[in-house]
Amino acid sequence: MFELHPQLGKDCITVGDFPLCRLLLSNDSHYPWFVLVPRREGVTEVFELDEADQLQLQRESIHLSRVIYDAFDADKLNVAALGNMVSQLHVHHIVRYRGDAAWPAPVWGKFPATRYDSAAVQAVLEPLRGALSHGFKFAESIL
Repeated sequence: MFELHPQLGKDCITVGDFPLCRLLLSNDSHYPWFVLVPRREGVTEVFELDEADQLQLQRESIHLSRVIYDAFDADKLNVAALGNMVSQLHVHHIVRYRGDAAWPAPVWGKFPATRYDSAAVQAVLEPLRGALSHGFKFAESIL
């Protein structure tokens, strides 16, 4: 049974689900920052997924990357699966701009998170509403 790691639940807002992954929005308004978490129990590394799930993760990651790159007019997209603090497999997708607060350094630990208010969550998700496909379903709490 899939359970989201408590730290991801604390640091992120659930946006919805692709066929394989839960899509989260990092609750840090410095950057449009999304996280894909495969809904598989006990998985910490991509190679632990079966081949079909590996391909599906790749499809969902590429689709999300295209959508957020275009929706937020990104200068660069940082995609990474680190897992040093939270071992549950999760893949960060962070929209970067040449003028953002951390540019050109990595975003981790650079500044304390500035949490979204509910209106700002809706505003950051608005450009995604028509663009996400591949069986994506928004969470009821987001609608």
